[in-house]
Amino acid sequence: MTHYVTRAGIEIDPALATFVESDVLPPLGRDVDGFWQGLAALLGEFAPRNAALLAKREDLQAKIDAWHVERKGQRHDAGAYRAFLEDIGYLVPEPGDFTIGTQNVDPEIATMAGPQLVVPILNARFLLNAANARWGSLYDALYGTDALDAPPARPGGYDEERGAAVIAQGRKFLDETLPLATGSWADISGRDDIALSDEGQRVGATARGLLFRNNGLHVEVQFDRESAIGKTDRAGISDVVLEAALTTIADCEDSVAAVDAEDKLTAYRNWLGIIRGDLSESFEKGGKTLTRELAGDLSYKDASGATFRLPGRSLMFVRNVGHLMTNPAMQWDGSEIPEGILDAVMTSAISAQDVAGLGKYGNSRCGSIYIVKPKMHGPEECAFTNDLFDAVEDLLDLPRHTIKVGVMDEERRTSANLAACIHAVKDRIVFINTGFLDRTGDEIHTSMRAGPMMRKGEMKNSAWLKAYEARNVGIGLKHGLSGRAQIGKGMWAAPDLMGQMMLEKIGHLRAGANTAWVPSPTAATLHAIHYHREDVFEIQQGLPEEAKLDELLTIPLADGTNWSEDEIAEELDNNCQGLLGYVVRWVDQGVGCSKVPDINDVGLMEDRATLRISSQHIANWLLHGVISHDQVMDSLRRMAAKVDQQNAGDPLYEALLENEDGAAFSAAKDLIFKGVEQPSGYTEPLLHRWRQQKKSAQG
Repeated sequence: MTHYVTRAGIEIDPALATFVESDVLPPLGRDVDGFWQGLAALLGEFAPRNAALLAKREDLQAKIDAWHVERKGQRHDAGAYRAFLEDIGYLVPEPGDFTIGTQNVDPEIATMAGPQLVVPILNARFLLNAANARWGSLYDALYGTDALDAPPARPGGYDEERGAAVIAQGRKFLDETLPLATGSWADISGRDDIALSDEGQRVGATARGLLFRNNGLHVEVQFDRESAIGKTDRAGISDVVLEAALTTIADCEDSVAAVDAEDKLTAYRNWLGIIRGDLSESFEKGGKTLTRELAGDLSYKDASGATFRLPGRSLMFVRNVGHLMTNPAMQWDGSEIPEGILDAVMTSAISAQDVAGLGKYGNSRCGSIYIVKPKMHGPEECAFTNDLFDAVEDLLDLPRHTIKVGVMDEERRTSANLAACIHAVKDRIVFINTGFLDRTGDEIHTSMRAGPMMRKGEMKNSAWLKAYEARNVGIGLKHGLSGRAQIGKGMWAAPDLMGQMMLEKIGHLRAGANTAWVPSPTAATLHAIHYHREDVFEIQQGLPEEAKLDELLTIPLADGTNWSEDEIAEELDNNCQGLLGYVVRWVDQGVGCSKVPDINDVGLMEDRATLRISSQHIANWLLHGVISHDQVMDSLRRMAAKVDQQNAGDPLYEALLENEDGAAFSAAKDLIFKGVEQPSGYTEPLLHRWRQQKKSAQG
């Protein structure tokens, strides 16, 4: 049972209250009693509004369900469907011409193009790795991945043949990115031989080498003839270091399992460590204790001898949760408070220390706080977030629009009304992006009763998805995001397939995205190469108008498809294996994001978004009789054996097989068999309940 202390009528977890009163507010010089009184007033206004928005979601969904049920067996009428959505208020009028007015945005977001990381905020080591991924060794990234077209490294230490292939590839990159006036980088004998075709690319000298810039991104060529690499290199080049992850999102949402005050406090403490600059984490590796800390800045001197600094860390966003969930960390008026409100207040209060200049390094150099807001359904919910951020700024005595917002375009009602959503936050928006998995989950749930959906793999070529990706960019450009905000694309989910990523992910830039998600610091370093090859801001100027709304509203039904028994079994097994592989780590170990082997044993970075699409797809096929309850149970049991085998090397793993009453297997069943009734098809309510039960049983 949770014990609370009371402040201004709010029941608060004692450890969280102490954290706020000892670590968050005193450095800001804030009156503690006044803060709690202000929060109580804020809850009085926004908690009921939050509940009303959730009720509207359910009302709209019920009307859409009824519309499809009434027309069961009839051919889908796209015109009547659109008119119906307009009539019930699902589609709203376009806002007309406007341009966003966001001010005080850091260049990493507004005027630079580069990779973006998303990292679970509960894992301090991962968080530090991501924050420090602003700079990455190209040599290391090539040597350790299949992005290098060369035989794998032989075991037993440094493989000189692979190393030579790395150096050759590094020279090729330099020739493409920083061409010399004559000859090749492979021909130079030292740093004094470097005469660029465009001397405007030369920035200055660092303590370790020379600094250059291309397409807004920096490249440091390091020289050290005493190093293991440099002493074998004709020019003494020891490494080529790329400016990589310009921005990182510290995630309180889909990549974490935060179900109670203990988990939330861990998240907030880690965020405070990032803001103050004192986060550190010690761990054992190779029999030694290593300590990771935030990296310092990179200093350089220009041709005149003047000294400058470049940030040594990613510019940090923090992703709050959406509007749906509550959390027992605080109660107000007898109920748990909305977790989105809790996150908005807490992460902003912590970030206010950065605005006040209290951190060791500083995050925003423009005095802004960057919050990504996911899972908003339509412009009314975006307007609620705008009003909430106004209220948080007032609570913390921050200037208006200090808190910036990134809008995740991952729900169907947001996609269909994206211009109106942007308009609702037009003076604080700094980010829009697409997310295929969550967006597909909502696509399935919204049209759950329209009929059986096409297979997941076919979704990637569906009309609605192509329109979704194109409209996001087109609408963002139309309303002035280029040069002011990020237009992003989703995650490359296979961290071990960097060679394939290098071939495919450049397509995000060519589609107009000035940032895209990658799964690791290594991937960020490699993806940075794409931004040297393509000038995204130039590409954006030549893109066509956004796709039409009717294309977006095309429902991905499997009309006229007669799958074979083998095809049905293949799809079901694929979904069940992925679902179990993710759920067992979430529920039993509290791991919200990790590299989970798929059915073909390829490691994929999985978070709740992947779970949402799998569970909703199975639920849809069950509802329409494509598969039966018995078929699902048979697949779950067979896939449980596979998942157990895939996790055999994990000492903390608890087997699924023959443990159907356990929390993890029970959660998996609930996600499928109760999937139709879950709000918007979200997995959080069931995952939280089973994780809380598991934690309670573990003591």
